[in-house]
Amino acid sequence: MTTNNTSPPIHPATKLRRIIEDPNGFVFAPGVHDGLSARVALASGFDVLYMTGAGTAASRLGQPDIALTTLPDMRAHAEMIASLSPTTPLIADMDTGFGGPSNVHRSVLEYIRAGVAGAHIEDQTQQKRCGHLSNKQLVSMDVFVSRIRAAVAARKSVGSDFVVIARTDALAGEGGYEEALRRLKGARGAGADVAFLEGVPDKETMGRVIRDLEGWPVLLNMVEYGRTPTVSVEEARALGFRVMIWPFAGIAPAMVAMKTAYKELKSTGLMKGQEKVTPKDLFGMCGLDEWVKVDMAAGGEDFRNGV
Repeated sequence: MTTNNTSPPIHPATKLRRIIEDPNGFVFAPGVHDGLSARVALASGFDVLYMTGAGTAASRLGQPDIALTTLPDMRAHAEMIASLSPTTPLIADMDTGFGGPSNVHRSVLEYIRAGVAGAHIEDQTQQKRCGHLSNKQLVSMDVFVSRIRAAVAARKSVGSDFVVIARTDALAGEGGYEEALRRLKGARGAGADVAFLEGVPDKETMGRVIRDLEGWPVLLNMVEYGRTPTVSVEEARALGFRVMIWPFAGIAPAMVAMKTAYKELKSTGLMKGQEKVTPKDLFGMCGLDEWVKVDMAAGGEDFRNGV
């Protein structure tokens, strides 16, 4: 009799939770905005991914990050990205939770079913905007805390390790740092797992929030050329951050490259000086070899003579 001692794979939410609960753990996640960027990030060796809300609005809708994406948009996009590597934790933007406590509860359950490992929920009004734009409007602290409480209740209701990240945009508004800190502490009391102070303006404030929230994992949102000065992963760890996301890591370089390529094609009628990428190269990045193996293992003949 043969005994199978193979353990089932660890759920990505459990993986993420174990990292953030480890005092020496650190989450370093690049922003991915579509399936191809997720494939490239995985091939580059990243073991956690971040689905950017701004990138989702831009890539899925071709629209700015001003609350035009809905729960179905975000959920479907997240599910597609998570499915590309079901064992890799995906952190996803959840904006405001898309409504009141009942909506937040449902949103969290939808994300969990989609395979998302964790998400951040913010304290802007429903007509929210990117955290690195101006004139953001916030809900009251009580409303914000109710969102977090609903999110925590949702994950507990299904026994999930889903990580709830509490984000405040209060730093740039009335009350400034003290109000932002008050809100984060309120979210912590409601059961949030990670603190997210958006739009940190300088390294002094970075160090300050780490000290003031000692013992609680804090996330640094590294949007280059936004409100926050650029620091390296090593600097972020040294300052005491436990999670670092780079939302524009893929979409900004992609936009620049596409602008250059399309401008050249329009003006010359040719694509010159581009790195050679064949159709097979592109499909290979998107998992062609794995699908060939699936077909062959099933006895199929679609790829018997190659591709």
